[in-house]
Amino acid sequence: MIVVKENASKLDMGVVKGGRYLLVPFFTLYMILFLYLPLLPHSVHCQCTKTPIIFNFGDSNSDTGGYADGVGLNFAPPNGRTYFHQPARRLSDGRLMIDFLCESLNTDYLTPYLNSLEPNFTNGVNFAIIGSATLPRYVPFSLFVQVSQFLRFRYRSPALMLNGYKDLVGDEDFENALYTIDIGQNDLAASFDNLTYSQVIERIPSFITEIKNAIWNIYEKGGKKFWVHNTGPLGCLPQKLALLARNATELDEHGCLQPLNNAAKTFNAQLRVLCEQLRRELINVTIVYVDIYSIKYDLIANASNYGFESPLMACCGNGGPPYNYNANINCGRTGYTVCHEGSKFISWDGVHYTEAANAIFASKILSTHYSTPQLSFNFFCNNM
Repeated sequence: MIVVKENASKLDMGVVKGGRYLLVPFFTLYMILFLYLPLLPHSVHCQCTKTPIIFNFGDSNSDTGGYADGVGLNFAPPNGRTYFHQPARRLSDGRLMIDFLCESLNTDYLTPYLNSLEPNFTNGVNFAIIGSATLPRYVPFSLFVQVSQFLRFRYRSPALMLNGYKDLVGDEDFENALYTIDIGQNDLAASFDNLTYSQVIERIPSFITEIKNAIWNIYEKGGKKFWVHNTGPLGCLPQKLALLARNATELDEHGCLQPLNNAAKTFNAQLRVLCEQLRRELINVTIVYVDIYSIKYDLIANASNYGFESPLMACCGNGGPPYNYNANINCGRTGYTVCHEGSKFISWDGVHYTEAANAIFASKILSTHYSTPQLSFNFFCNNM
């Protein structure tokens, strides 16, 4: 059962607004999870010889509570309605990709670094924060700041364990840990706010350099296993379409903004080259590059094949078709509307994805078809 809001007033897109919560069947979401996750043997049967350690760096795509902990608040309903049945400090109706990846290793969801209330870091730390980017460097919580937090944790954790503290990470575990990186979307998005397309393209190498520096800094402290996501199709986000789409010539055959997607492709091409370069330069290091762009774009382009409707419309937002996005009335704020079944929508709030979409993203990641080299995620489970 999933929680939605009830009201006598219904919009054409099949949403409701205001009112109280009620429970509705979640058959569609159940079928998505049933069809896409259990078919992958390593996603449900992985048996680690010891607790896997994961350190995650990124933005809202993988923030499991860091922003909420940092500012001291939680997100309003209907966020979290699907799986957690309440706001769960994530910008989604349920689980994120990183949650599903943790489940595939049979480990707990990652605890945010900024969680000060009885945190448990035995299986790693999540440094990802909503709104994070690679630049500017010294603005919380850039990738540089996240890596700086990791370096302090790396220095303090073994020493504290020697003094009897628990729920931390031992010295040798840092070398065996998996380091996941998913960042860059906000760099591109912010750049398009005030720069021309050519100026955005010119900035991309500086974003890539920050990711390179992050990997090097982690490597110098013993990190050997890296899992790097490229960035998704920015031009397919309902937010960007609502704010930036001006004429049909800017849209591709699936209704996405071509300039933004082309910039994302340029970023991804340079990120892939970086990963290839670092594999040659760093000793005894595994770096897996994952093509998230292709995974997400395929879902949007072939939405009906996966059981989704209105692939470019937000489930939760304001404004109705075609995008249901209003920058002044975000999901959870007064005046928002929310769809009955998030399992039929790809976009949750115009920027972030529904649990149903995240489940499919995770299943495709775990398939290895989008990874270079094609190492399964449980490779890291069995080699920790």
